[in-house]
Amino acid sequence: MTRRRLVAANWKMNGSLAANAAWVARWRSLALPACEVALCAPFVYLENLGKALEGCGISLGAENVSEYEAGAYTGEVSAAMLSDIGCRWVIVGHSERRILFGETDAVVAAKTRAALAAGLSPIICVGETLEQRESSQTLRVVETQLAAVISVIGAAALARCALAYEPVWAIGTGRSATPEIAQHVHSALREAVARFDPAVARELRILYGGSVKPGNAAALFAQPDIDGGLIGGAALQAEDFHAVCAA
Repeated sequence: MTRRRLVAANWKMNGSLAANAAWVARWRSLALPACEVALCAPFVYLENLGKALEGCGISLGAENVSEYEAGAYTGEVSAAMLSDIGCRWVIVGHSERRILFGETDAVVAAKTRAALAAGLSPIICVGETLEQRESSQTLRVVETQLAAVISVIGAAALARCALAYEPVWAIGTGRSATPEIAQHVHSALREAVARFDPAVARELRILYGGSVKPGNAAALFAQPDIDGGLIGGAALQAEDFHAVCAA
């Protein structure tokens, strides 16, 4: 089968009402790309963006979600709330959440479960640090991160998710994994899923993230197991993000 490509923007902690409106206006002036497109933005802008993006061919997503359903969790945002305002996607387990905010594999698995229960599609991030890569631990690290999620939701539920391989050493550094390095990890992740459920593995979209930009996107996306991208810095300019999507 041919997996439909998915390119998702991760704006991180960037944006303003004025900047967001300008981004959407510029996007509307460009031809709709053939791939599936998602925009994951800060919580405070999601409802406004959801309305602005109507008819743009972009699905709305959040950058994070709580593992809790409701109650006395000050400052948290539940999966049901995200669904209620029109989100389809949510990023879970991004390396910045793991490193800066101490999210463990168990927390990432719990957030994935909560997102699925609310009807959202999680983009589950895995990736290794430079130290782990240099000590030949890449596959062990990413497969352990993936296994923690599978142990909670089951392999069949991955059919409702996407994976994103994001080497920590390539995020926001300007350094990108070569297409061959990225393909090697993507292939290993697909094989890891296939050990649980071959059918899901064949259909699962595995995205690459880590300094993807218009100049290197085509070479990365040409690899057989790279099904799109999770785009950070290049997604902040509509033209650059569109060029990545077009690739």
